[in-house]
Amino acid sequence: MAAPTSRKFLGRPSLPERTFVIDALRTETVGGVLLLVAAIVALILANTPLSGVYGDIRDFSFGPQALHLHLSVASWATDGLLTIFFFVAGIELKRELVAGELRDPRTAALPVIAAVCGMAVPALVYVTVSASGGGSLKGWAVPTATDIAFALAVLAVIGTALPAALRAFLLTLAVVDDLGAILIIAIFFTQHINLVALGLSLAALALFWLLHHKGVRTAWIYLPLAVVTWALMHASGVHATISGVAMGLMLRCTVRDGEERSPAERVEHRMRPVSAGVAVPLFALFAAGVPLSGDAVADVFTRPETLGVALGLVVGKAVGVFGGSWCAARFTRAELNEDLAWADVFAVATLAGIGFTVSLLIGELAFPGDPTLAGEIKAAVLIGSLTAALFAGVLLKLRNTKYQRLCQEEERDEDMDGIPDVYELDSPEYHLRMAAIHEAKAAEHRRLAEVAAANDSGDDGPA
Repeated sequence: MAAPTSRKFLGRPSLPERTFVIDALRTETVGGVLLLVAAIVALILANTPLSGVYGDIRDFSFGPQALHLHLSVASWATDGLLTIFFFVAGIELKRELVAGELRDPRTAALPVIAAVCGMAVPALVYVTVSASGGGSLKGWAVPTATDIAFALAVLAVIGTALPAALRAFLLTLAVVDDLGAILIIAIFFTQHINLVALGLSLAALALFWLLHHKGVRTAWIYLPLAVVTWALMHASGVHATISGVAMGLMLRCTVRDGEERSPAERVEHRMRPVSAGVAVPLFALFAAGVPLSGDAVADVFTRPETLGVALGLVVGKAVGVFGGSWCAARFTRAELNEDLAWADVFAVATLAGIGFTVSLLIGELAFPGDPTLAGEIKAAVLIGSLTAALFAGVLLKLRNTKYQRLCQEEERDEDMDGIPDVYELDSPEYHLRMAAIHEAKAAEHRRLAEVAAANDSGDDGPA
């Protein structure tokens, strides 16, 4: 019987996948920088004499009361703007399942196991710390999320490059994290359901799918329908962001005859900048503004709930993602990419401890009746994410020289055909092109040698 063949863990992604990852992460990096700026502005406003004005703006309510939409600015940001974020997350998840790294169960097994462990272990850390200190267990889900935009902003600030395999791994982790967050919000934070509103919302979703299935492409039909679907979902008691995920999952990710891009790719190309550059930074502006006095910071390390969140992000995420990756590779006989080391996996696992946007959202949902504790949980998310970012920055910086070399190799295109050379090493046409290029260079050097020899013989002649 033949020995089982080993598979590659963190192998180089396919060319289409690499192109998608680079384009997606480029937008997320810009959005991450804006997110970081928004969080800093929020903290400044909340901890200066402007805190009163900031609080008044955040708590100002508007909207139709009859439709249960008379909400504060902060609630509009949480329930409204984050729906755009989860809409894009739904598209990402659908694309990964249909055409990305998650389409093949064998390929998907390792990053999915790593991501699931990266959610389970932080929750276990929180429960252990909080229970041992007599704290509430309601915040168990807070440290389970990874904020890829914030993580990429950290990479941009410290000037660290990541090879394509690590970037794809980080994106897959974030996609599975988003799926986990969606399920957590839908299952654990839905208390009272209005069946009529929920039924109408599902009917609106069905109409959305039908129009999309029939090939209708008029945005002015989908936009009002999306708003109605969102409003009905909000009135049903199910968190409104679930409507965004559902609509994202309904978009077709495959290309038909006559199409250059799928509908999902077209919509994502338009909506990702809105999500990363507007929706998420505005949410952070009104969610991250928590007082950080000396007592508040001290409480993070003394109160069991907040300590559980901080340790869950810093320790739980690193142990969960790294441990899940190692165990999955060990028991599936997958071989680590020879260009990388387990230290690189641990660095990315530490980077996954940056859990900003969704962690803040779940923190609000977990403690709706205790604004003081909810604020302290937010402070714990900020401190835990910052600590994880510092650790990851140091670890990645130590390997940056190797990362830069790998990135240069991945981007080299000596035959100038628009495709990196590493993806054409098995192509005869590529080697023929390279042979012609080298032959042309050799002929040019021979000509220059003849010119130089002629000049030398002329200089040695009689004066």
